[in-house]
Amino acid sequence: MREEEKNQSSQWKKVLKKRWVYPAIYLASAALIISGIFWFQAGNKDVADPPSVTENNSDDLLGSNNNEDAVEVNQSLENVDVPVANVDDVEYITEFFDINASEEEQEAALIVDGNKYHPNLGVDIATKDKKEFEVLAALSGKVTAVRNDSLLGNVIEIDHDKGVTTIYQSVKDIKVQVGDSVKQGDPLATSGTSQLNKDAKTHLHFEIRKDNQAVNPQSYFGQPVSSLEKESQVEMQEKDQADESSQMNEETESESQTGSNLEDTDKTMKDDQTNAEDETMKDDQTNTEDETMKDNQTNTEDETMEETSNLEIQE
Repeated sequence: MREEEKNQSSQWKKVLKKRWVYPAIYLASAALIISGIFWFQAGNKDVADPPSVTENNSDDLLGSNNNEDAVEVNQSLENVDVPVANVDDVEYITEFFDINASEEEQEAALIVDGNKYHPNLGVDIATKDKKEFEVLAALSGKVTAVRNDSLLGNVIEIDHDKGVTTIYQSVKDIKVQVGDSVKQGDPLATSGTSQLNKDAKTHLHFEIRKDNQAVNPQSYFGQPVSSLEKESQVEMQEKDQADESSQMNEETESESQTGSNLEDTDKTMKDDQTNAEDETMKDDQTNTEDETMKDNQTNTEDETMEETSNLEIQE
């Protein structure tokens, strides 16, 4: 037994004398310690962490920015509604003033205020029985203005993004405030009167504006909001084409004017030359006549002197 123990002890001593033994022992010990730390932390981890992670992920997926984008997309998909509950109960008592309409239609679209005439920038809506009615939001949006105005009959303005604004005038019993978000069909007020258009009595004056330019609401009722954007692009293109055409016409007129000026200059030069020649001829003629008269006068005087001399000699 003692010999075996001595042999084992000598073998261990031989192993420990090798250079790689102690570094290997250190590395193994470090690995065991690190593994123990991780195992301890995993055992004490709070089980409530997974729900919080899931909750945060849901917030990211359904955050406020995404909600705002969804609202904007929904607004762009809306069709423009007539701002009343029942379209069959109302009529347009004054329509939009269209510069391309006939004279008769334009005259019917004028608002008379005493001795003044104003083109109607929207449509005036009233019930067929001339009673009050509830005014509804034509589109979803945000209320940007609420004004008490006796001349216009109180005003509500709603912004719908991308330059689209709806305006409601001649209203009373206003139910919204500045900053309110409204959905399509929400009640805004009740129809009323205005001093500007007294003849209309109880009515609603409704306008749609794109980039602050009034458009005909009747052309867009039942149409998507995107049609306003397309119309604006078409108008911009037509305006650019009109500007280019106007510029070309101006250049053509300028060239024509330049040519006309050159012709006038040539004509003036010719007239001046003709006048100069006429004056020269007149001067030459005058000089010739003067010389002729002088010669005749001289000859007459000479003849008279000769006759006088002859008479004296005879005497």
